[in-house]
Amino acid sequence: MYIHPLETRVFMKPYVTLTITNTIGVIEFFHPNRNSMPSDILSLLEETIVSAGKNNDVKVIVLKSGGDRAFCAGASLNELITIENEAMGKTFFSGFANVINAMRKCPKIILGRIQGKAVGGGVGLAAATDYCMATKFASIKLSELSIGIGPFVIEPVVSRKIGVTAMAQMTIDAETFFSTQFAKDKGLYAEVFETTEALDDALNTLATKLASYNPEALTEMKKVFWKDTEHWDDLLTERAEISGKLVLSEFTKKTLKSFRS
Repeated sequence: MYIHPLETRVFMKPYVTLTITNTIGVIEFFHPNRNSMPSDILSLLEETIVSAGKNNDVKVIVLKSGGDRAFCAGASLNELITIENEAMGKTFFSGFANVINAMRKCPKIILGRIQGKAVGGGVGLAAATDYCMATKFASIKLSELSIGIGPFVIEPVVSRKIGVTAMAQMTIDAETFFSTQFAKDKGLYAEVFETTEALDDALNTLATKLASYNPEALTEMKKVFWKDTEHWDDLLTERAEISGKLVLSEFTKKTLKSFRS
């Protein structure tokens, strides 16, 4: 197991890890605040995905979060409230852009393991996987409008996976958790399981099968999956700039203070 230097893997400390077993690379991230994503975790996650993509010992990647509750609560609200100017805002939201683009450009198939609720950027991470499996507890929400910004950075990948209509529905109904059945019906989740144990069994079976296939064929299929997204490096950076401006609004600052934990 390789553990990034942000923290050693101690209970309740944030981390990003890559564990390789039988050519299956499991990337796990964790933050004690419902697996929220501050900029340092985003940076390490991007770095780990890029590294796993280049590692010849890895044929298939599984993306998961630590703990048995939320998959990912999205952007770190505690960090958002510290943003003081547009440059800082763009840099923070570019963290999500960089992770999504790393997943998109990774030559390995990425399987998603969604054991619990996904909010905002967490929905974006799920949508950026190539095949996503979840438990029945993995409801989803796009809450960005309710705090005065919007899901600008993740919109392309979420719309690509579930369609513009469903994306708009979730964005406008920003305070509602949409069910796992909704997520499955719209194509975000390929399969939904009753328990985490059942999810892990099915995920391991699929990852093992994929790891036995021709890696060149998997890489070529990955290119097909992400056809016509070559402009996303620029697009997501532009979207990060929009969010970076909006997070400075009085409305957003006031709202973030009420949520700060």
